[in-house]
Amino acid sequence: MTDLKKMYSTLRGDSFPLEMTISFGDQTLVYRKKTWKIPQEDGTFDERGLRYGENPDQEAALYELVNGNLLLGNCTYIEPGNGLVSAISVEDMLQVGKHPGKINLTDVDNGLNIIKYLVDRPAAVILKHTNPCGAAIGSSLADAYNRANRCDRIAAFGGAVVTSRPLDKETAELMAQNYLEVVCAPDFEDGVLDILARRKNLRVIRMPGINHLAAFEQYRFVDFKSLIDGGIIVQQSAINSIRTPQDLKPAITTYKGVQYSCERQPTQREVEDMLFGWAVEHGITSNSVIYVKDGCTTAIGAGEQDRVGVAEIAIHKAYVKYADILCFDTHGIPYADLVLAIHQGKRDKADKEAIDAKVKNDRAGLPGSVMISDAFFPFRDAADVGIREGVTAILQAGGSIRDFESIQACNEAKPQVAMMYTGQRSFKH
Repeated sequence: MTDLKKMYSTLRGDSFPLEMTISFGDQTLVYRKKTWKIPQEDGTFDERGLRYGENPDQEAALYELVNGNLLLGNCTYIEPGNGLVSAISVEDMLQVGKHPGKINLTDVDNGLNIIKYLVDRPAAVILKHTNPCGAAIGSSLADAYNRANRCDRIAAFGGAVVTSRPLDKETAELMAQNYLEVVCAPDFEDGVLDILARRKNLRVIRMPGINHLAAFEQYRFVDFKSLIDGGIIVQQSAINSIRTPQDLKPAITTYKGVQYSCERQPTQREVEDMLFGWAVEHGITSNSVIYVKDGCTTAIGAGEQDRVGVAEIAIHKAYVKYADILCFDTHGIPYADLVLAIHQGKRDKADKEAIDAKVKNDRAGLPGSVMISDAFFPFRDAADVGIREGVTAILQAGGSIRDFESIQACNEAKPQVAMMYTGQRSFKH
């Protein structure tokens, strides 16, 4: 049997060429493979690219766009010289740990994809397998990171963190309490690296380009999907057009000659959460439904086949993660460890009963949340799932034949629930 643990610590060979050229008719884009000369434990240096791909038995390479200017339709595409993840240098790797793998970098990349809409505020996104575990804005970077981490402390274990602000000591101390794979920030204040160095294999990446991420909103890139038969699907990257309250649309529809409209309008706080939540949705695998409150995710459901199912899964996760954070706050251990200790006769079952009662009473912190869906609700069942848990507002794409049912669900709720449309969907596959 293959020693999988050894495979994870072994650098794969690299059969990919130093340069790659892609032609679009008479337009050519030139890419150069990225390698890093990284010191090894024996004092030597090893120059390699990516450690491996999605799995340790897959070779992989990272390429940076170095030449070419693509014009397709009326879109403006990113030009050479604007590299972020693909431009990471050895000097940017303030703590290397070991050569990065594909998943490390794609996690950081999708974190940038989300945080580019939040760079005007202290913000943090924690990701695992390209999906956010938690995302939040805050009064400070430490506040933003702490809120994002508390959304799902379990999934954040071994995750990648991207921040909108230079990392300070307070935030670094919070990060040091959990095991992370990657920390990426525009810069690091004095003393921060000493704190992060407690984790030997943590990759610490400085990315000054985060300070200019807002400019990336106006650009597109070419998105490739390779098929099993060697074919390629190519598309323009998605653009988030829901950036201000004025971009939101009222929930109004007509069905069989009857007009239906949502009777309650969202509050300013709910509108702000709608905009924040839609920015986070932009980086979540479809089908997705998330719940946000006060600029922080309260539950994230991603990558499911049906919309009501993902709405229910997000709520189930909220209850599990809420119990875990309560247990950690109260007893300093994960909820699963508490359950095991009770089973082994080492702890009083009253400890668990107290946590379970509070989770039930608080409804996992979901009341007051805004429910965000990356596409329309084909039936009212998904809206009903959120309403039962106390959401006060819903944002969805709109456009379903049965939009009137979701509107009715909001109007029938006691108290009534607000609903707005985006007029665009935010699928990501």
